Amino acid sequence: MITGGATGIGKEMAKIALGKGIGKLILWDIDVEKLKETEEEFKQQYSNVLTIFVDVSDIQQIISASEKTKQLVGPIDILINNAGILIGKYFHEHTHADIHNGMVINTNAYMHIVSEFLPEMINRNSGHICNVASAAGMLGNTRMSIYCASKSAVIGWSDSLRLEMKKLGKNIHVSIVTPNYINTGMIPGVKSLIPIIEKEEAAQKIIKGIERNKIYIRFPGIVYMLPFLKGVLPVHWFEFMMGKIFGVYKTMNTFSGNQK
Repeated sequence: MITGGATGIGKEMAKIALGKGIGKLILWDIDVEKLKETEEEFKQQYSNVLTIFVDVSDIQQIISASEKTKQLVGPIDILINNAGILIGKYFHEHTHADIHNGMVINTNAYMHIVSEFLPEMINRNSGHICNVASAAGMLGNTRMSIYCASKSAVIGWSDSLRLEMKKLGKNIHVSIVTPNYINTGMIPGVKSLIPIIEKEEAAQKIIKGIERNKIYIRFPGIVYMLPFLKGVLPVHWFEFMMGKIFGVYKTMNTFSGNQK
């Protein structure tokens, strides 16, 4: 099951999963038109695709969609939390609704969705949860304060969830995806010295990471250095490296927004 599965890396991951012969594929998304287009496209070749309209900011919709999913296809083996939003404002420009939506969609929804499917995984002693976070969850950036906060929360929660499953002796894997920018409709106008990853490549890396039960799925390679550099360098040195050398703090200067 993939949330945000009608477009972007969600759709690309779905294509890969179908190509690998996955038994059943469930896609959740809020975009009704894209969801219908994706369903029609996939069903030209595959008969094992189920699409469900869900606004993951609404807990009741999550619960209803989860129940519908279980009724139609049974338990979920692999759950990929991928749905998310990027608002792209300075913090003081955010409305209360912006703050609420950013945290609810990017963080809280992941938790509520997992809480619906995890008990069955625990009972079966089998499952894989993949939470798509971001390198932004490991360092701050301008015009990304809410996004950074939400993805940082996803990383901390995912790590804790993984440790809990390990402590309980459950065969349930948790993968955390922390990429640099991915070239989707979510980041129009963004410019980065660190390579922006194409969605097809990103999807391939995520699926391969799930197959290998990787804990962290990070790309490009330099992202693996972030925790180390942040941990050993003085703050001003780290900020100089990120800002002056890699230009991270300028990446959102040209962000043109995606209000939809």
